[in-house]
Amino acid sequence: MSTPPPPTSPIVPPWRIGVDVGGTFTDMVLRDAAGAVRIFKSPSVPADPSEGVLGVLRLAAQQLDLPLSALLRDCALFVHGSTVATNTILEKKGARVGMLTTEGFRDSLEIRRGIRENQWDHRAPFPEVLAPRYLRLPVRGRIGADGTELSPMVAEDVDAAAKVFAAEGVESVAVCLFNSFLDGAHERGVGAQLAESWSGKWVSLSSEVMPTMGEYERGSTAVVNAYIAPKVTSYLNALDEQLRQLGLPRSLLLLQSNGGAVSVADVASRPVMLVLSGPAAGVGALKGCAAPGEPANLISMEIGGTSCDVMVMAGGDVPVTDALVIDGYHLTTPSVEIHTVGAGGGAIAWVDDAGLLHVGPQGAGARPGPAAYGLGGENPTVTDAQLVLGRLRPGPLAGGAVTLDGALARKAIETKLAQPLGLSVEDAAAGVIRLLEQNLLHAVERLSIERGHNPATFTLVAAGGAGPMHGTNVARSLGAKRALLPRAAGAFCAMGMLQSDVRQDYLKVFLADLDKVELTTLEAGFAELEARAGDAPILEREVDLRYEGQQWPVRVALNGLDTAAARKKFEAEHQRLFGHIQPGGRIDITALRVIGRSRLDWTPPAARSPQVGTPTPREMRKVWVDPAHGWREVPIYDGADLRPGCKLDGPLLVEERTTTAFVGPRDRLEVDERDDFLVHIGAAP
Repeated sequence: MSTPPPPTSPIVPPWRIGVDVGGTFTDMVLRDAAGAVRIFKSPSVPADPSEGVLGVLRLAAQQLDLPLSALLRDCALFVHGSTVATNTILEKKGARVGMLTTEGFRDSLEIRRGIRENQWDHRAPFPEVLAPRYLRLPVRGRIGADGTELSPMVAEDVDAAAKVFAAEGVESVAVCLFNSFLDGAHERGVGAQLAESWSGKWVSLSSEVMPTMGEYERGSTAVVNAYIAPKVTSYLNALDEQLRQLGLPRSLLLLQSNGGAVSVADVASRPVMLVLSGPAAGVGALKGCAAPGEPANLISMEIGGTSCDVMVMAGGDVPVTDALVIDGYHLTTPSVEIHTVGAGGGAIAWVDDAGLLHVGPQGAGARPGPAAYGLGGENPTVTDAQLVLGRLRPGPLAGGAVTLDGALARKAIETKLAQPLGLSVEDAAAGVIRLLEQNLLHAVERLSIERGHNPATFTLVAAGGAGPMHGTNVARSLGAKRALLPRAAGAFCAMGMLQSDVRQDYLKVFLADLDKVELTTLEAGFAELEARAGDAPILEREVDLRYEGQQWPVRVALNGLDTAAARKKFEAEHQRLFGHIQPGGRIDITALRVIGRSRLDWTPPAARSPQVGTPTPREMRKVWVDPAHGWREVPIYDGADLRPGCKLDGPLLVEERTTTAFVGPRDRLEVDERDDFLVHIGAAP
């Protein structure tokens, strides 16, 4: 990750801008033509995320002494990551949805798969169905298992449903007909008929949203797409138009769940592709953390104000999955594999009726935020605990976006935690940090150890505004030898947006025996998908493979038409994921995939001059280190004083503009060639 230059250095046009709207802060990164990087943060506006975007742009223009129009006019690329799609689902603020299904399949959406996420929990209700039964209406007609038409689609059924939708105030319609992944002609016919008989404009066809096999998942994805489309697409179009009117010369790009960028026009009909828009930018950010010329083994732990997002990059690749669950709703959409827990700097600490301490998953958000913000929040949070323990400095935080008040933090922990638990304020605050870091450890283990990876061979990248406070302790518990604390940790995803590829995924269901498939047929299937990818400069082929009789496939990259190599890759991945293979077993192809990419050029910024002499701490401060060392006088360094080549032994704190980094005892901090903080766990005497 590159380092922000001194505030006095001029910026060189044209520049690129990445904006990430988080639950607490809206982050902006500007990278100019010379490779210099500037970071800006302002509070998010949950009621209107576009105000958060415009707010951080105005702040940047003010600090750069530029008119907002000039800031946007000289922007060659504007990439945006937004939580609007996810929040629309979580807050249940989407459209009123109707659904058209093949006759006899009206209840597939509500039956689900007939299984529970937690097999031991028989009482937790399933989430509310987004298309209620009286708005799920049948259409006669049938596509067979081989893709041929068994009976024609009945247009009169669509007209009858349109009358019901009009009477019930339906705003958006999802269409999922049986076997439409093989032939979407009937769904397209339904869409055309709705255009004539229904006055609404939002129609989501499952064969176009995601033509995958699996009636329930495909239907659920189409319904969620229909649910969020009016709000998300309207927001994106309005923001794009507003930025264009303010001077942006070209439309903005959006980060998709697959970690790639796409235009507003290309995602307008499939906004469900944006449900992981912000966190997925971690793929691009991890690329910036990787050492040049070697496959990277990195685990990112991006901790913001509200949550922690964990991602694994093994051998330079981040796994992509089609199975995604948002608030209990199953989606089939290409998404980088991310595990999210409610464990951010704003996670609320609380004591239950049994006298047990908990941290999260509830968060204080941007407003009122932690008690220390002084904006009316009374509940103690992780940020308040860090302040009480001396790890955070009272005063301006995140470049002045908010101000921390130590007295308010202490009062909240005393009244809500220390008194109910019968502890001192300091012990209660230490308990909050220890419990949070245990939750973080479990989250990281979920995507590392449980996926067959050995954390000792990975570097833990602790990012997000709160990540560098916890990175060394979590890395130590994980058994990792190194923790990377990026200087730009507080704008990790916004930085990643400027390093992400432009990407589109294309899928075609294709059923065949891997060893017996006709290569000409296989080539024709890929050619069809590559034609849809148009003029994408980079085309990658993948196949979904599974043993005969298995339900869930494994994605494997395909080089040319080498099926023998595909078998070897499948068996290696199956062994890693599940611990066994079937030697000589039949392997079935279930789908073909083509990924179209366009890489954005990324020139590293000029290297900073190396460290000369030993840096002097800004101050010595009493800080709670850990249970074994308790309170100690710890050196506090200004991050600007630490240059490449600098080595320091912990415990210590480094204060940067958007984050504070904690280095534990027996750990050695090294400023690496990328000017980031690389911590060697247990390397100090």
